[in-house]
Amino acid sequence: MTLSLVRVDDRLIHGQVVVGWGQALGATQIVLVDDQIAANTWEQDIYRMGVPPGMTVEFVPVAEAARRLPEWEASPRRTMVIVGDVATALELCRLAPQLKRLNVGGIHQGPERRQRLPYVFLSDAEMQELRQLSQHGVEVVAQDVPTARPVPVTELK
Repeated sequence: MTLSLVRVDDRLIHGQVVVGWGQALGATQIVLVDDQIAANTWEQDIYRMGVPPGMTVEFVPVAEAARRLPEWEASPRRTMVIVGDVATALELCRLAPQLKRLNVGGIHQGPERRQRLPYVFLSDAEMQELRQLSQHGVEVVAQDVPTARPVPVTELK
């Protein structure tokens, strides 16, 4: 399987994803899953600027990503799938039940959110949703960089 990472990161494409994760995993492709960005070429152009030569990026809506997941899993290209929020991750996991691992990266402060780790802020509802995913067989871990210890969602307070 060459689907190397499925990550929630509200900054989407940035240095930590491209350099930190991309290089560590040998990724050659990023798939940014977001309904609004998939329909906005101007925003896509901005995110493309953060992708280094030799790495491609696709912008797809959630439903299309769920349909194309087997394609990315079968591809010889090492692919990272990035979503910007817990709600999108939940929808992708619901539509693609074959997803069995979710990396929670940078999720920053927001309404009703509280700090769970230095780089993860979640509301109680988001926390409960991630725990439910875990109870249904998805390994949900928080991990900011590849060298850090993956923190299971069950350890988040």
